[in-house]
Amino acid sequence: MKIAVSSTGKDLGSEVSQVFGRCPYFIVAETDMKNKKILKFEAIENESAEQKGGAGISAAQKVAETGADAVITGNAGPRALEVLKQFGIGVYAAKGTVKEALQKFMDDRLEEVKK
Repeated sequence: MKIAVSSTGKDLGSEVSQVFGRCPYFIVAETDMKNKKILKFEAIENESAEQKGGAGISAAQKVAETGADAVITGNAGPRALEVLKQFGIGVYAAKGTVKEALQKFMDDRLEEVKK
């Protein structure tokens, strides 16, 4: 399963960004859900962060292009959530490091954002 995490930095030790559309990076991780392991990850710079408007929509489209099945973030705006839903991408809320958030997701301990 491919999971995109809004991040303050480029590695698994970075904090989950509490903003989606204007986060500095997305960590896109390939996970083995059966064995609950992170197989590989890459950091993608969020070019939408500097936009005057529509950053959430643009960031959601970029995440969808990565083939992500789910998104972990602190908070996503209503328009970003709508775009992610249109692509069939579930959104989950988390705090802490990217690695901790991914582990909680694999352990089914994150709540899906329904708004």
